This record gives sequence, C-alpha cells and structure tokens, in this order.
Amino acid sequence: METDCNPMESPSNTGFEEDSDYRDFEGTDVKDMRLEAEAVVNDVLFAVSNMFVSKTLPCAEDVAYINVETRERNRYCLELTEAGLRVVAYDFDQTDDSLQTPYHETVYSLLDSLSPAYREVFGNALLQRLEALKKDQS
Repeated sequence: METDCNPMESPSNTGFEEDSDYRDFEGTDVKDMRLEAEAVVNDVLFAVSNMFVSKTLPCAEDVAYINVETRERNRYCLELTEAGLRVVAYDFDQTDDSLQTPYHETVYSLLDSLSPAYREVFGNALLQRLEALKKDQS
C-alpha cells in the first residue's frame, strides 16, 4: 500500500495557514530542510515508535536528517533532500557512505517499505478517518 496522504489530516487543512512557519518563504523557491523534516515527523509520528530530527547531524537548506525507530524496534537515520528520503544508516545519528539505498518520494512510501507495523497502523488510521467521514455524511 503506497499512499501520499496523511489519514490524520483534515482535507481542509493545507498546512500553510497565515501564521505558519512557512510564511517566511512565501514567494521564494528556497526550502529549509529542517522545517520540511519537522513536517515529515509530525505527519507520521503516530505510526512509529519514535521519530525526531537529528540534533547531532548538520541540517542545511538542502539536507536534514531524521531518526526513526519503527514499531519493530529497528532504528534508521534518514536523509531528506530535494531528491526525497532515503536510509543512510541503521542507527540514530549516523551516516554510512557505503550504503546505497534508493530515494523515496514520500515518507509514507519509505516507511511502507521498512515496516509492516507502520503499514498496519497507517491503514487502520486511514480506515478510521474514512469511517468518521462516512458517519459525518449520514
């Protein structure tokens, strides 16, 4: 199951409200990868054991690192760039230059490939959201 949506998000919530952290970037093409990384963490934290932006590895305009522990207790360090997300190490706050892992366009796709428990939790959350929408329309 590959999806590019967050089932916990309301369809009317764009994430770019007037008082958003992104207002400073209005009209520019520059993305602060730390802000992007924080958004990634907030999107899927409910479906993993632990996830946070690395405070040890350097963040810049073009790269950020995210530590994630799946519900299976596997640890990964993820690199976030314009190319997407990829695993750069099998522990927190590490990078392994010899590791050649593919980029994923979304965190949902990456976690779907790493964690069956993520897939189950995400799918259940999506189902609950759809049931709630169905109930609201009744």
